[in-house]
Amino acid sequence: MPDQMIPSPEGATRLYAVIGDPVTQVLAPRLMNRLFAEEGIDAVMVPVQASTERLSAVVEGLKSMGNCDGILVTIPHKFAVAHLVERRSGMVELTGAANALRRDPDGTWSADNFDGRGFVAGLLKAGQDLRNGPVVLFGAGGAGVAIAAALLERGARELHVVDPVLGKAAALAERLSGRWPGAVHTSARPPLEDAAVVINATPLGLRAEDPLPFEPSALRHGTRVADIIMKPAETRLLREAASLGLPVQPGIHMLAEQIGLYREFFRLGEESRVDAFAPVL
Repeated sequence: MPDQMIPSPEGATRLYAVIGDPVTQVLAPRLMNRLFAEEGIDAVMVPVQASTERLSAVVEGLKSMGNCDGILVTIPHKFAVAHLVERRSGMVELTGAANALRRDPDGTWSADNFDGRGFVAGLLKAGQDLRNGPVVLFGAGGAGVAIAAALLERGARELHVVDPVLGKAAALAERLSGRWPGAVHTSARPPLEDAAVVINATPLGLRAEDPLPFEPSALRHGTRVADIIMKPAETRLLREAASLGLPVQPGIHMLAEQIGLYREFFRLGEESRVDAFAPVL
């Protein structure tokens, strides 16, 4: 089905939004609208620009719309939106960040976070062994903390987190230390030369003039370089890593692996309810 096929909304059409600042890079509307069309679901997803100053007003406005059933969340709002709903999943409680909000039948709203599990599912599908050496993560924001938790859930034994904002990496380590004591390290000089996987979970790469989050030339042969940036599909980081013969993973895999999770979370096309709010195991 062509990407440009977008449902034509009518009076009964259900509305979904994806909010961020910026929002021009988001690809979720394309994939979700394709899902709606393929499965005959009378719904549409639209991007919504929301500044930090206006975030609460935008979210409350969407929640007050009777035909808005769900909201996806991108940078930089994933921590802030977790406090704007009545119920939070185990993953949101663990990480403090959310990337999906859902209207429940009683009119209240629930939050979950699928960034990490979607991202790690892409790594595992590519055949990556998370136990085969240190994992280095650049970025401790809303996506970074979810990716960190999912990496540890799926067997990573040594995770090094770097963030340019003072204290963010330490806050992530402290948040996860209760579940995985001693597994998260926050040295400013991570072991790039020994890493099995190095991940960019920062916004660096959205713009052509952005600096690299790290130098791919510092990596050993076979280290996988992964990026969460989805637009452009091939960032400068991935391009330079590939030119060195390193395996790479673009950001679209993180989103693609989340579509099924979103379908279940939003209960699309299903009458039965699925409890997504059990504690993280």
